Amino acid sequence: MDLGPEGVRVDRKEVQVDLVEMDGTEVHTLLLGGKSHRILATKNGSEEWTLHLSGRQLRAQVVDERTRAIKEMTGIKGGSGGPKSLRAPMPGLVIKVDVEEGDEVSPGQGLVIVEAMKMENELKSDGGGRIGRILVAPGQIVEKDQVLVEFQAPEADSEKGSDG
Repeated sequence: MDLGPEGVRVDRKEVQVDLVEMDGTEVHTLLLGGKSHRILATKNGSEEWTLHLSGRQLRAQVVDERTRAIKEMTGIKGGSGGPKSLRAPMPGLVIKVDVEEGDEVSPGQGLVIVEAMKMENELKSDGGGRIGRILVAPGQIVEKDQVLVEFQAPEADSEKGSDG
């Protein structure tokens, strides 16, 4: 997706976009190409956002054109390597944990199901990696932003198989 002063393009096709905040909450309605989507958008830092859309967790980095150009010239890359810990997008009840410590997961794979506001939400991995620690269990109540699953650092992954 390309976003610029001339509009928004998805797969090189121009699309109509409208984003509306829902009365001071982190919930937004996104109208994209005639389809309406509900997004939970949480700001993690000065440039990074976590987006929850249809059970998927995505990360977005939002920078202005000047900052982007400076980062390109200086070779500064955004984000840290590997998937980030899975956090609860809102308070809720853990219904099911679909992975175990040590499991290798792929991007978009379901990790935990949390019930919130009478709806079951499948929380998915935003990247591939190996599960390090699972910090919740079915039946547990969780708070917003609570870490549910941690991934192993990529270095820890490669060291594991080096016995001998």
